[in-house]
Amino acid sequence: MAVWTIWWVWALAGVVLAGLEITLPGFVFLGFALGAAGNGVLLFFGLAPENVALLALTFAGLSLAAWLILRRAVGVTKSQVKVWKDDINDL
Repeated sequence: MAVWTIWWVWALAGVVLAGLEITLPGFVFLGFALGAAGNGVLLFFGLAPENVALLALTFAGLSLAAWLILRRAVGVTKSQVKVWKDDINDL
């Protein structure tokens, strides 16, 4: 059995990536963490493919879907841009 087909390896990768998101915030690692956790859940229930290439493709699809959902839910809004009208040196 290859190490990439063990469910707890993917769950551990999800925890490590979530920890990276906490230490290096950038809203990138969280999507990967959810994708890895999703792969772990799929492997636990026997729904994920055993082929490593298809498993990587599943991870990529889950990560992209998680990132897009998170971006829509808590991501950038149109009013987030800050426009400065006064310069601090003009005072």
